[in-house]
Amino acid sequence: MNRQQSASAAAVAGHPIHATLAPFPIVCFTLTLLTDIAYWRTSYLMWQYFSEWLLLAGLVFGVIAALVGAADFLFRPAARAPGSAWPHALGGVIALILAFFNSLVHAGDGWTGVVPYGLILSAVTVLVLAVSDWFGRAMVFRHGIGVSNHE
Repeated sequence: MNRQQSASAAAVAGHPIHATLAPFPIVCFTLTLLTDIAYWRTSYLMWQYFSEWLLLAGLVFGVIAALVGAADFLFRPAARAPGSAWPHALGGVIALILAFFNSLVHAGDGWTGVVPYGLILSAVTVLVLAVSDWFGRAMVFRHGIGVSNHE
């Protein structure tokens, strides 16, 4: 197991910014799936509104996290070295594209804004994020990417 440590190019006081921001879109898109399911089961418009706002927040934080992650990816050769770097990066981009289209679908009226395509896009987005996050965590825990020696 290659365990070289490589501090993040974008960090504040030794804390990598990408690792700080990345959980926000994951949580927002996962909650979007749950609020879509709630809307599907109840037809209460409140759940669709929650989904729309969660998608917006997830997209905003996701783009910021992606830009910071791209800085690490582009300016730190060690961040590109692990085999999990490319799947993690591509997975994040695919998830953001899916979430963007999901946001457009959710802009539709009521039932058709969620069922079935919004619900399907939410589920696929969460699945892609889970796989991408698996690769991202492998970069940290197996290869020490984003880890510094500051104690």
